[in-house]
Amino acid sequence: MAIHPLETTEKIRATYINYLKTIKPFQNEELRQEFAQAIEAQDMLVKGPLLQIALPYLKDKSIHGLVDEGVLSPRFAQLCSKALEYDRPLYAHQVKAIRKAVSGRNLVVSTGTGSGKTETFLIPILDYLLREQDAGTLSQPGVRALLLYPMNALANDQMKRLRRILENYPAITFGRYINVQETPDTKAQAEASFKSMYGNPSPTSIMN
Repeated sequence: MAIHPLETTEKIRATYINYLKTIKPFQNEELRQEFAQAIEAQDMLVKGPLLQIALPYLKDKSIHGLVDEGVLSPRFAQLCSKALEYDRPLYAHQVKAIRKAVSGRNLVVSTGTGSGKTETFLIPILDYLLREQDAGTLSQPGVRALLLYPMNALANDQMKRLRRILENYPAITFGRYINVQETPDTKAQAEASFKSMYGNPSPTSIMN
């Protein structure tokens, strides 16, 4: 749904002014009018709206293109779905970061909100796991990657996304650790907790 910036700004301004008038019910009529005039003055409470034009990010190769180039594992053809599209062009900064990560380089990605920072580290991690599958070591116990988030809400969002991406790829498993109180100790406890919230768990939903 499109948001009209001018109409939205005026609506917010009017709502806030009405709120201020409500919490400051002066008994004196003259004071009440002076207060209303003061807060309704132009630019007293709201300035703007301030609009910033964001140019579209440059696009580059898709996961498919990087597979054909030999940068990523061919197994992405089986892993990819609508949750991680095989043929959708990636942004240029995503491709640059992926190339560096799979070559063993360390990197820091700093870019705007909604520009696909998650893919810059998630795709290389998945590539590493798929190559482990080729080597026959993926089934061995062990933690291969840690995704650290400053808030539980972000961790939960990533959990949902991983479930969608790996829904039909049970060879890769994962789990979430929040804290001692909220994280089950055993696989049986985790499955019971998941089942109580979402129904029968899939193999990719619970970490081995």
